[in-house]
Amino acid sequence: MTLAALVPRVRVSRGDVTSETAPLRAVNHQREGSIRMRHVRRLLCLTVVFTAGSAQAQEGWSALQREVAASERAFARSMTDRDHGAFMTHVAEDAVFFGGPGVVLTGRQAVADGWRRFFDGAQAPFSWEPKEVEVLASGTLALSSGPVYGPDGSNIGTFNSVWRLESDGKWRVVFDKGCPPCPGG
Repeated sequence: MTLAALVPRVRVSRGDVTSETAPLRAVNHQREGSIRMRHVRRLLCLTVVFTAGSAQAQEGWSALQREVAASERAFARSMTDRDHGAFMTHVAEDAVFFGGPGVVLTGRQAVADGWRRFFDGAQAPFSWEPKEVEVLASGTLALSSGPVYGPDGSNIGTFNSVWRLESDGKWRVVFDKGCPPCPGG
């Protein structure tokens, strides 16, 4: 039995609803509801797909992108943990770190000396995390970039690090440069 068969037939003057139109209106209303529900389901599915995609952006990264991101996080954790020695294990022997206008630290030892001051004190002066990671098709060079946070959690800059896969199988920073926060980021 259909919904149309269950709808009482009503006769009203002025031609609004008649015995002939009542079942059709009920069926049309049922169809409209069905169509609306299909649209709602499609919208819900798209929302889930896009939300999951953005929430799992890093999970969608390639294995190499995840490796570089993990190296970047370990590098950042060494600052949070106040471990200068661990920090230096992430720096390539021939690394170049830009320390501000006119300041370029060339080589692991120069970076170690130039960055030692950031490890003084109980609290790290800044922290960072990777938001973007790209790896060359060769799988040996990568760029990671993301926000730099002050001790209060405010965005104070953006870092850009170039990583190289070294012969021992570890990713190490070969170039590092910070800049003011990127717009919108």
